[in-house]
Amino acid sequence: MSETPSDRTASPPASLDAPSEPLPEALVRRGGVSLVWLIPLLALAIGVWLAVKTLAEQGPTIHIEFKTASGLAAGQTKVKFKDVEVGQVTAVDVSADLKTVIVTAELKHVFADFLTEKTRFWVERPRVSASGISGLETLLSGAFIALDPVTDGRPRRDFTGLEEPPLFTTSEPGRRFVLRAPTLGSLNIGSPVYYRQIQVGQVAGYALDADGQAVSIEVFVSSPHDALVSPRTRFWNASGIDFSLSSAGVKVDTLSLLSVLIGGVSFDTPETIAATPLGASDQALAPGEDAGHFMLYSSRAEAYAKTYARKERYLLFFDGSVRGLAIGAPVLLKGIDLGRVLDVQLQFSVEDAQFRLPVLIEIEPDRIAILGDSGKLEGQRMVERLVETGLRGQLKSSSLLTGELYVDLDVYPEAKPARVARHGDYGVIPTLPAQLEALTTQLANILDKLERLPLDRIGEELSQTVAGANALINSPELKRTLVELEGALVGARATAEQLNDRIAPELALTLQQTAATLKATSATISENSAVSIEMRRMFQEVSTAARSVRLMADYLERHPEALLKGKGR
Repeated sequence: MSETPSDRTASPPASLDAPSEPLPEALVRRGGVSLVWLIPLLALAIGVWLAVKTLAEQGPTIHIEFKTASGLAAGQTKVKFKDVEVGQVTAVDVSADLKTVIVTAELKHVFADFLTEKTRFWVERPRVSASGISGLETLLSGAFIALDPVTDGRPRRDFTGLEEPPLFTTSEPGRRFVLRAPTLGSLNIGSPVYYRQIQVGQVAGYALDADGQAVSIEVFVSSPHDALVSPRTRFWNASGIDFSLSSAGVKVDTLSLLSVLIGGVSFDTPETIAATPLGASDQALAPGEDAGHFMLYSSRAEAYAKTYARKERYLLFFDGSVRGLAIGAPVLLKGIDLGRVLDVQLQFSVEDAQFRLPVLIEIEPDRIAILGDSGKLEGQRMVERLVETGLRGQLKSSSLLTGELYVDLDVYPEAKPARVARHGDYGVIPTLPAQLEALTTQLANILDKLERLPLDRIGEELSQTVAGANALINSPELKRTLVELEGALVGARATAEQLNDRIAPELALTLQQTAATLKATSATISENSAVSIEMRRMFQEVSTAARSVRLMADYLERHPEALLKGKGR
């Protein structure tokens, strides 16, 4: 059992040498807290405050996945937004599958609300591309991770970094539009977007559709030019050089050297469009309105072409070759574009063991302006009436150099009467042989007629005739006749020489004398010559004598008795 201090005080141990007087007792007094403890308490409070403040100001930690970590280093690489440091890379690790790298970075607290599923990260490095040179400032400062914050979307801390920097950030004013085309062509990211040959944007990206049938191209049009895009706007591919050859001559159309090298897109809102796929409004799209998808036409001419909502499909069966007729070839009526060719097939009929070539065309009847009462020509009735009046289809050549064909519809009043037949779901328009095919048929008929001629008998008779002619030529009579003819020719030549040497001078002298005689005769019978004067006098006397004889005859006719009695008084 232990003893307490009070017990020891109350009962001191006995000692032979201890004094008889009692020892003094110590008094214990309990006081307040010492001031020495205030210093550690104050330090503890400051430490807690600093810890709480640090935790409160500490930004989010994110993980970014890149294909490579070129130029990135933990503790050195910065995260920047508009060249302002907003974070730092704390670690660079390799992913579990060894295919990518995971970059861990800490950002400032103010950026916690901007980390959403639409936020983008990329490494800013020096880059040289067809659209320009970027990132030259990193040659001295080193590569850094750029940030494009977006508030829309769900919060996120794990991101996949972009391999190429985006052309436009979300903070840049403008609009994005999606174009759909069968192929990408020469377009690429960074290709310019033009409006009336002024660059107003760029191609921001492209992707193949899920069904693989088309390509979706994303373009960005900066503000305020994005207000020029309306539901009736048409986009077309302005890449390369548009070279066309027509009856008007050679036409070359291009925008700029940059569009020739890296491609380009141009857009406009034509005033002649009859119908549009996105509505009839001419107003620009509102900032919050869904732009939908625009079609990317292959050329300016195709973009400016009129389109109509009502389309009709017909079949045409051709007997001859359709080489040169491609899908998309035009269908013309009186030289006006009325539609296009949709499909060309080769079919074999088991019943008659013949090949058939059906051509499916699509026409737009609204391209034909109706005069008068149009209620009688609704729908296919107009085509049926045209066929009854002689509408026929025919293949014609659009170019002698390329051999391309097109379907020509025209009215032939002399054609045989016909009607629009039905083949499945399509009406069938009668056709005529192509011009070359018709010429070939005529040539075949001529050859057929030539084959019917008795060429063997004609050849035998011709051979006999040639043999007879040969016998006649080689006969002695013909030779003797030729000798005699040669002698006659020699005599004629001698006679001609005699005429030339003897008779010709005498004949010339005779002609000179004759001319002199004629001259003298002319002088003799001239108006002022003596002979002429005497002859005129003689003619006057003869005239006077004739008048006297006529008077005497008249008198005797009245007085015949004057022959016996004489003239009375």
